[in-house]
Parts: sequence; structure tokens; C-alpha cells
Amino acid sequence: MTSRKKAASKARVKRRIFVLDTNVLMHDPTAIFRFEEHDIYIPMIVLEELDAGKKGVSEAARNVRQVSRFLDELIEGATKAQIDAGLELPSAKMSNGGKKAPSGRLFFQTRKLASVLPDTLPGHGADNEILAQTLALQKAFASARVTLVSKDINLRIKASIIGVHTEDYYSDKTIEDADLLYTGIQALPPAFWEKHGKGMQSWQEQARTYYRLKGPMTREWHVNQFLYQDQPNAFEAVVRSLSDNEAVLELVRDFRGERHNIWGITARNREQNFALNLLMDPEVDFITILGPAGTGKTLLTLAAALAQTLELNRYTEIIMTRVTIPLGEDIGFLPGTEEEKMEPWMGALMDNLEVLTHSQEGGTWGRAATNDLLRNRIKIRSLNFMRGRTFLNKFIILDEAQNLTPKQMKAIVTRSGPGTKLVCLGNIAQIDTPYLTETTSGLTYVVNRFRGWEHGGHITLVRGERSRLADFASETL
Repeated sequence: MTSRKKAASKARVKRRIFVLDTNVLMHDPTAIFRFEEHDIYIPMIVLEELDAGKKGVSEAARNVRQVSRFLDELIEGATKAQIDAGLELPSAKMSNGGKKAPSGRLFFQTRKLASVLPDTLPGHGADNEILAQTLALQKAFASARVTLVSKDINLRIKASIIGVHTEDYYSDKTIEDADLLYTGIQALPPAFWEKHGKGMQSWQEQARTYYRLKGPMTREWHVNQFLYQDQPNAFEAVVRSLSDNEAVLELVRDFRGERHNIWGITARNREQNFALNLLMDPEVDFITILGPAGTGKTLLTLAAALAQTLELNRYTEIIMTRVTIPLGEDIGFLPGTEEEKMEPWMGALMDNLEVLTHSQEGGTWGRAATNDLLRNRIKIRSLNFMRGRTFLNKFIILDEAQNLTPKQMKAIVTRSGPGTKLVCLGNIAQIDTPYLTETTSGLTYVVNRFRGWEHGGHITLVRGERSRLADFASETL
């Protein structure tokens, strides 16, 4: 073995110790199991902060209680000597049913470590105590690489200034970069048919046109992904099935003409047309629609929901819900029933209903009657009371879904019963939940996990259709 290879081998086996900040455990209770073969150190001040945050019904409080249960299971029956030597963390299971190499150990702060913080960090706050413990660990384990893991940007800045190696918590990232997120659409190259048209089969079934073809590009596709060629009278299709090197495509319906409007609404661009194809497909149970403000996410979804609930009778009612996070200062207590409390958060629903009912014939009285009918079939519900419920034959619209964590998203999606369609709308560029980012949002999580499922679909809307003012503001502000 050469000297270079020996040095690389030593670098790989160098011990690593991760000091976890409180916010990491509050964000992801399973964080203590996410560091594979490396050791984890939890300062006593972190346990104190966890104890202070365990009360309440918030997501953070629930996570704290789950962390406490995990730690209690690990420490149960352990002696003082075993705790001092570090508790062995359970090995993670692999996808093939086997187990990975033994994990690292979990260490608690069992004694006061001598460390002097620089004079540039006055005070004795919790963050400074964590920094002091990390500095002490660096001195006590000079041969190991000690890393402070925190979601707090300011703590990471302070740590870097005083020479403490620090990292954000990355294990909950669904993807590395939000720009790599699946869009649900793929443009076909001009020479596509030259490589994939040989031996192609075409047929019609129930007034729908299908193609079966083979070629290298089929390996890149996913079920319910939309394909198009950017030409006059362009080819637009959706992938219906994949097997080996073969794919079955179905020509999409064109909802851009008045003859094929949905509750008076027509698609204004290609992406909106693809979205309506997904929304009107009875075989698709779960849909995610991403896009900036003004791209028509809510309007298209609500129009499709009304058409399928009132005209086609596929669903018994429409349920709309969203995360109640204010844009500015909270206005305080809201009186009334659950639906009345949620109404201020549902301005988007009311605005879009006004658009959808304005085109109905019958004058003012006709529109008033239509509004009363719609209110009886559209229910506004709070996410806070979803746990334990099961929705049967409902069309559920989850607005502002980018503010949900992956755990919250799982809790909502699993409420769906037979015959229910769930549509998640959001813009991952507008996240208001603390410590949640574009790559860790629950909306990003489900887009990635449901990709390729035969009863799920995703579309990213890119072109604003609200108004010329809104379009200009989105581009320039």
C-alpha cells in the first residue's frame, strides 16, 4: 500500500464526535440514529432545554416527548459505568433486510469539562454553554474531529468565529438542491421519433389514443409524467405504464378550448392543461401542484373539484384546509366555530369561488343560489383536528402545503380513505415554518417519494396568469 493510500485510509477511520444542539432534536426526533458509525454527544444544557420544551400540543413539543422516549429506551437498565463509556446505538436496517455496520455510541455530559470561552462571548446563555462544551471536547479528544450540529444559523456563525467546526443538520433533506426537484414534465428532443418511432404501435380505446414504443429515453420516465414537443400542433402525452425498455403513452385531453372547459375554466398554458388532466383523472388519488403566486394552482384545483363533486358525483364533498401561519403579526383570538375560525385563512378559497361563480348565468339571484349550494358542499377544516379521522369519497385540497414537515404531511396523507382524492398545493419558495427549508419541506418530501406511483401525479406550474401587474411584480420585486 502506498503512503498516499495509507493516509487516505487513516483519514477515513478518524473518529468523529457530533455535538447535537437542542433544535436538531426538536426538529427530528430520530436524529440520534442518523449519524451511522459516528459518536453523538448531548450536553446537559440540551437535556434541560428539552425538558423545558416538552409541554404543549405543538409539533416541537411532540418531537421533544418522542426524543425523551428514545433516550429513555436507550438508557434503561444501563449502569453509571456504561453511561460514562457511551451507550451503543442500534444498527440501522438496510433495504435488503440486513443490517449496516454497528453504529456509534451516545454520550451524555456526565462531568464538568474545563473550558474557557473567549472574552468575545460574554454571558452564560444556553448557546454559549453548548459552545463551551464543544470547545472542551475538542481539547479532550484532540485526535477526533468534533462537530457541532445545529439548525441555528447564528450559533453556527459564533462557533465558526471561535474555531469550532459546525454543520447544519442534513439528514432530513429529501434532495440536495431544490432545483433538482421533479417537475412532472419533460420536453422531447426534435429527433425523438427517429430513435423511438421504429416498431411503434398505436391504438384507440374508449376515445383515447395510445402509443407503445421502445427506446433509451423510456428509462428516464416515470408513470404519470407528461411529455411534449415544443412545436406547432405539438405532441402532448402522459406516461401510463413502463416495463423494461417499453412505455405506453396516452395523448392528453386539451382543456384550452371553451368546448372542454372545467366549471367555466380553461387552461391558459401547457402546464395548466397537464394539471387539469391530472385533476380530472379518477385513477389518480394523490396530486401535488407546485408553482409561484398567480400560476392558477387553487383556481384549477377548485374548478376540477366542483366539476367532479357537483356534475360527475365522484365525490360527496370538498374539504379545504391549510396551515394557519400568519404572514405578519398574529391578530389574536378568532371567535366562532371551527369553520368560522378558519375563514380568515381561506381568502384564496373565497377569491377563487367568486371567479368560478361570476361566470354562472342567472344574474345576482342565480349567483347567490349557487354560492349557497357551494357552501353546503365545500367544508373548511383545520389541520389541528385531522389526527384519527378517515375521509371517504372526499376531494381534499391542502393549501400552503410547503409549511408542513414530512411527519405532518404523512399524518395528513394517511387520513385518506377509499374514493378520496388529495391535492397538495404550495410554493416552496414561500416557507414560513421555522427551521424548514425548500429541501426539507414536507411538500418536497412527498413529491420525491410519490414520483412514479401509478395513482399519484405531480406538476410544476411556471407561468403566472393572474394579471400583468402580478407577473411583473413576481419578476422584478
